[in-house]
Amino acid sequence: MFLCVVGLLRSGFESGESSAMTPASVWSYCEAVRQTTGFARLPDGQRIAFAVVGSGPPVVLPAWWVSSVVEDWHFDPLRRFVEGLAAGRMVVRYDRLGTGLSDRERPPEMFTPEFEDATLCAVLDQLGLARVTLMGISCGGCTAVSFAARRPERVDRLVLYGSYAQGNALGPPEARAGMIDLVRSHWGLGSRLLADMFGPNWSAEDRAVFTGFQRAAADAEVAADLLALIYETDVRDELPMIRAPALVVHREYDRAMRLKGAREVAALLPHADLVTLPGDAHLPWHGDGDAVLRAVAPFLGIEGPPAPAAGADAGALGELSAREREVLGLAAQGLSDAQIAERLVISPHTAHRHMANILAKLRQPTRAAAAAVAARAGLL
Repeated sequence: MFLCVVGLLRSGFESGESSAMTPASVWSYCEAVRQTTGFARLPDGQRIAFAVVGSGPPVVLPAWWVSSVVEDWHFDPLRRFVEGLAAGRMVVRYDRLGTGLSDRERPPEMFTPEFEDATLCAVLDQLGLARVTLMGISCGGCTAVSFAARRPERVDRLVLYGSYAQGNALGPPEARAGMIDLVRSHWGLGSRLLADMFGPNWSAEDRAVFTGFQRAAADAEVAADLLALIYETDVRDELPMIRAPALVVHREYDRAMRLKGAREVAALLPHADLVTLPGDAHLPWHGDGDAVLRAVAPFLGIEGPPAPAAGADAGALGELSAREREVLGLAAQGLSDAQIAERLVISPHTAHRHMANILAKLRQPTRAAAAAVAARAGLL
């Protein structure tokens, strides 16, 4: 197993908290990895907060819409995902100006793709990273594309997850304008609507956690202006310029960034493979995050989480409670959580939790996959 060592890249880092990993999250670690944080400075002196996990060849995650590198680290699915990438890699994340622990003042003229490129450059220069792998997630993919096109000597390979080439194709003009206005005028309602898009099958508790993170990471004005920047960005002309090998990964039913956007990205990249995964969660650490890690592990040269053992799914059916078998049988008939709750006289939240437990026990990413396992075993 790998020895988990965090390199001290620069003086002035502050230590993040560390906690033991659960047995299920250990596949190449001897102990929990540790996050360190610090600041890079832009030419005008503004500070960009960044976080580093693990050691080895660097893989850098350009910042997505809004984030907080310290608060996000307390979210177990994201933490597990980053720890998976850090199996033999140094993983770098950072907060955009105006979000998270970065300075919160962001003048209007700094809402441009060029400023995002300069921010990424500042973080790499602070860490002394001359050449890196970029993993662009969601709108961070556009920053990764622009950087790789403009500075090919600094990017050895490129991973894009949940990506798109043209922001104005993410919805009709009136829908885009309405979303920006809603976030600006009612950040709470806007964040809840975005949660519905990012995780259609989340429970009320999951939505509450997500929206809480979003609202803590940025105020309404900055969040709205960054959303407008997403819709205005177009990297179609830059994608053909990239010479680094690329891997485009996308979930089949992602509602926030549709699969057709990823197909366009892969078609415009000269050296790219497209991998489509089941599921509808927009961010890679939601849903079956291990499946995303397994998809990118060979490309990144890391040891991904182990695949479910053959035949283990059917055997795991014996772990289901009588109520869980009832829920699975109704789900196989196409009933929603609300319909299952009505049929069994339980709350929708309880029905959702039963379904989540079923997927975890059977190690399946979707309800349909779980139903297929049960059908093959003669349960249905």
